[in-house]
Amino acid sequence: DSLSARLEALSFGFPVTHVYNPLVYARRPYEAYVRRFGDSRKRILFLGMNPGPYGMAQTGVPFGEIPVVRDWMGIEEKVGHPHGEHPKRPITGFDCKRSEVSGRRLWGLFAERFGTPEAFFAEHFVLNYCPLVFMEETGRNRTPDKLPPPEIGPAHAACDDFLRAAIALFQPEWLIGVGGFAEARLAAITSPDSAARVGRILHPSPASPAANRGWSEAASRELERLGVWPG
Repeated sequence: DSLSARLEALSFGFPVTHVYNPLVYARRPYEAYVRRFGDSRKRILFLGMNPGPYGMAQTGVPFGEIPVVRDWMGIEEKVGHPHGEHPKRPITGFDCKRSEVSGRRLWGLFAERFGTPEAFFAEHFVLNYCPLVFMEETGRNRTPDKLPPPEIGPAHAACDDFLRAAIALFQPEWLIGVGGFAEARLAAITSPDSAARVGRILHPSPASPAANRGWSEAASRELERLGVWPG
């Protein structure tokens, strides 16, 4: 709630024309996710960048591919609409027919390796650094790393505070950035004497040629190399 309030007070200029905050209009499934699976200390915290248009933007859950959230996690809650909805990026919640490829890959790996959500969430949790979806006039997604410093600076301040609070709460041994941006934000707020170690896995986005060549195997190898997962 504090993060949402701070972000709602910010403004973003052209080429960004629309900003969605799933923590507001998709609060119910996000709250169900946090209450059900974020209720204990975690050994490993995975961090994404910001919501995908057919994942968290629709379900409120980080990397929230709908079949995974609904059928594997058992979460299906009512989702509202953002203020000033983009006509090319409608929010249909759990009725959305599009697939979030990044989420399908990420959660697919976790489901394959651990079987049940209870087994995975016993030691792991997944968050997004920034909950906002930024869109241009055409409906094109604009990631936070493409925003100018005067705009992203205040957003970083709010999201960094949220991330610090999450780390203090979960007390993880490992902080794993899903992609370079998330790893950089984790490194920026983690002191050299921190008990938590920072690492990274390849982002599962289909925009990445490397991710399209066996992402699950590559991510598993990296986590095993780091010592996060047993080989």
